[in-house]
Amino acid sequence: MGGEIVLCRPKQVKDVAHQDEVVRVLTNTLETTNCPHMLFYGPPGTGKTTTALAIAHQLYGPELYKSRVLELNASDDRGINVVRTKIKDFAAVAVGSGSRQGYPCPPYKIIILDEADSMTEDAQAQCFATHNGNLLQSYKILFHLIIEPLASRCAKFRFKPLSEEIMSSRILHICKEEGLNLDSEALSTLSSISQGDLRRAITYLQGAARLFGSSISAKDLVSVSGVIPQDVVQSLFAACKSGDFDSANKEVSNVIAEGYPVSQMLSQLFEVVVEADDISDEQKARICKRLGEADKCLVDGADEYLQLMNVASNTMRALCNMPQDSYE
Repeated sequence: MGGEIVLCRPKQVKDVAHQDEVVRVLTNTLETTNCPHMLFYGPPGTGKTTTALAIAHQLYGPELYKSRVLELNASDDRGINVVRTKIKDFAAVAVGSGSRQGYPCPPYKIIILDEADSMTEDAQAQCFATHNGNLLQSYKILFHLIIEPLASRCAKFRFKPLSEEIMSSRILHICKEEGLNLDSEALSTLSSISQGDLRRAITYLQGAARLFGSSISAKDLVSVSGVIPQDVVQSLFAACKSGDFDSANKEVSNVIAEGYPVSQMLSQLFEVVVEADDISDEQKARICKRLGEADKCLVDGADEYLQLMNVASNTMRALCNMPQDSYE
């Protein structure tokens, strides 16, 4: 076992895992080769890119794929000039019909826009001028960022998050094929830290296999994932519940000193707060409000220590029924 996991994307839509409704509709569509403009949306790692590529492979096969299919990552190529040059030039040349080597090869080209919701509004609007492209893909769940005139011209396909049972089943299949050993705790941990993202789960599994060999523990998976150990999160939460500011400050300082990402701490602290049975809904709401504000500040470049300390002090206020800051 060399620790290298090599997986290939499905080449046919029917082989896309656990998106039964989408697969059924697309399979019927492909039989006629009369494909509408399509908009795929849903959480990451659920098969959107895989499905888009499988459609293209199934229609054109390896011989015509490169000349008939244009793939762009719209989070990088997101401006209007990309549409005016790359996309428009690609779509401008007409193509003929006629099957080759058993592939239907319909008389149109396919344009795949990964993360289409990252495109500027001007770039999305310019897409209207591109009539020969037949596939648009939104890679994230930010479906509302696709402008309405563009969304209304697309058949919409929602990709569902993968359940823990489905994730575990697929991971066990991979482990069997790759000769990896995961106990039940490690399997449950991997499903939990991946949050329904199969691609992320496979990446964590691959990293652990490279570092620790064929026998992988829950601790190994946590160490490669960047997820903060649960005892660290619980220690911070317990310090907040104690009402002792010095204890909370000590735990916050430890988090920063260990180099744990504060955005990840906020995410895991949110889960602890939501699942806690011994605090009221009002207290949870006050804490979650602060978590959201701190997360936004971190995105804007704020100091990690100050934001985590802000969350800790206000969590303490909420849990100990202290008055909140006057500006609130």
